[in-house]
Amino acid sequence: MAFTVAIVGRPNVGKSTIFNRLVGKRLALVDDTPGFTRDRREGQVDAGGLSFTVIDTAGLEESTADTLEARMLSQTERAIDSADVALLVIDARAGLTPLDEHFARRVRKRRTPVILVANKCEGTIGAAILADCHRLGFGEAIEISAEHGLGIGDLLDALRPHAPSSAIAPSEEDGGEDEDTRLGTGEVLPRRLQLAILGRPNVGKSTLANQLLGEDRLLTGPEPGVTRDAIPLDWEYSGRPIRLVDTAGLRRRAKVTDRLERLSAVDALRAVRFAEVVILVVDGGDPLNRQDLGLASMVAEEGRALVVAVNKADTIADRSKVMREIHERIDISLAQVKGVEIILVSALTGEGVEKLMAAVFRAHELWNRHISTSELNRFMSEVIDAHPPPRAGGRRSKIRYITQAKTRPPCFTLFGNKLSDLPDTYLRYIVNAMRESFDLPGVPIRIALRGGENPYAKKKPT
Repeated sequence: MAFTVAIVGRPNVGKSTIFNRLVGKRLALVDDTPGFTRDRREGQVDAGGLSFTVIDTAGLEESTADTLEARMLSQTERAIDSADVALLVIDARAGLTPLDEHFARRVRKRRTPVILVANKCEGTIGAAILADCHRLGFGEAIEISAEHGLGIGDLLDALRPHAPSSAIAPSEEDGGEDEDTRLGTGEVLPRRLQLAILGRPNVGKSTLANQLLGEDRLLTGPEPGVTRDAIPLDWEYSGRPIRLVDTAGLRRRAKVTDRLERLSAVDALRAVRFAEVVILVVDGGDPLNRQDLGLASMVAEEGRALVVAVNKADTIADRSKVMREIHERIDISLAQVKGVEIILVSALTGEGVEKLMAAVFRAHELWNRHISTSELNRFMSEVIDAHPPPRAGGRRSKIRYITQAKTRPPCFTLFGNKLSDLPDTYLRYIVNAMRESFDLPGVPIRIALRGGENPYAKKKPT
């Protein structure tokens, strides 16, 4: 079993900075605003001869029932219960606070071994402040500065006695295991499908993610903007390994004035760029408004495969009318993803989830589709015969050859003369014909133009 370490503590003691330092990457968003982190984030650590999973958590705060803070505390306590060791972090600059003592008592009740960590120990910290830490009942604090990388070796040494033998990282001489191979079996695993969930605030993205995962893994609630980090989660669906990324709700750029919301938006857009398939979640009560169309267009511009999930299906009275309106709107405003699959779902009840995942797998397959050169050139010959390129300046553009340059998404290159004179309407005609002929609905298709002779034509013998 994996060795798991949870990082806990009151807000603003540097938990996310410690997380980033341990994993060796800036995965978690870091800000001085107390309570910025809300959801649990997991990362893999391979350092100091140890291999383990580390969990960043929300800051522990006093809260009353049925509040966002109470749900955050519940998520943190779940992380502690699932961990083998908890790192209780305090701010050495601020010294021990009543809130530290209060939550030390709460953590002690969870039955998980606790290591006390005093962060922000760069410079000179008074011995009296660190001596105070003994009052918490966890022994001497490990002194570190996550921002400057000081004391991390001591922290790893403190973790070692709690680590099972399986958490001892193999040496370089041992060779280790390939990440796509099951340990000891030689069985090659399929690549993880990179899947992102995108949408406006309060459309049910995190609720849908929880429904897919089969557990309340992500923080949800009626408050807008609950999700701040783009949280990656590894899980399997029907035997297929998937990395699911839930993202913060995106509003129109003109409406985003808060600095924290800008940070969350940048993180969400980064998640889209690393995704292969994006589920755009829209509200069934207000589907595909101007902002939804903008998000779908952005996904297409990034070259990602797209599936539209119309959420809150359980509240829609006339489903056929809503679906008809959505299809019409896409045909008019989103020609670049014409034919995209639209699935009615209910994140609360789980309705439509199986259909949604089937659509995700189909979109991923199409996104990776490769068409042979011979098929493409037969297709192009038929397209030109049916509708030749228009004349420009008295001469007609001549398309000599077409080939597929790459997949993910499908990209094609046209070779010929005067191709720069081809109007956009004719290129759209080619793309639409290609979608129909090769069954490529909803996938972004890109076409590049190259002048000169056909480089694949056979040269005459000299």
